[in-house]
Amino acid sequence: MTDRQKGRANGFSGLTQGGILNGARLIPKRNHRKALSTAANAILHAGSAASIAGRRGSGYRRSSTRRTERAGGKDNDNNDNDDSEEIPMPEPIDYAQLVAAIGDAIVIADARGAITLWNPAAQRMFGYTEAEALGQSLDLIIPERLRARHWQGYDKTMATGITRYGSELLKVPAIDKDGKAMSIAFTVALLKDAAGTVTGIVAVIRDETVRFQQERALKKRLAELESQVGEQA
Repeated sequence: MTDRQKGRANGFSGLTQGGILNGARLIPKRNHRKALSTAANAILHAGSAASIAGRRGSGYRRSSTRRTERAGGKDNDNNDNDDSEEIPMPEPIDYAQLVAAIGDAIVIADARGAITLWNPAAQRMFGYTEAEALGQSLDLIIPERLRARHWQGYDKTMATGITRYGSELLKVPAIDKDGKAMSIAFTVALLKDAAGTVTGIVAVIRDETVRFQQERALKKRLAELESQVGEQA
């Protein structure tokens, strides 16, 4: 069994009072929000949430429309009093709650491929609890026949900091805890430190198994009808 298959991370406990484990090291609690923020922004496809959160307690003033009247060919200003009102900004987004509540599976892995975040939707999708998944290799959900190809691409992405699947939807086979084959679709976002070095990756995953089976059944039926038409011609 390879290091990746073993998870290479003894002592993982996931989200703790001190922080979140990342590979063999503990991300301090002060950086936990940043990791969740990155995951949330990957879902929202926008960075506006962070700017809203940063303006907590602030607001802007909206003045009422200035009304003028024509009298004797002159404008009379009836807006002598400042009746502007304070418009409060939205409360900051709770990223931990968002990642926990979202319907898509959110999985974060460190640069070596060890799982560091596993939300409830990932548990429902793949069958592994958070305790079972954290610290394990992504091999947990990758079919054995595809692992070599996966790690080749994964290591290249970690080294170059480049992936085309931030905007393109990737559809691949997967497996759940019971070993049942699945079809999943996902996009990814790279996690980087202050120096710009890639430290991990977050994937937003959706179960496409039913859709895939329906499409395959439809293609099969169309092929059968085309065959029948060809025989009758």
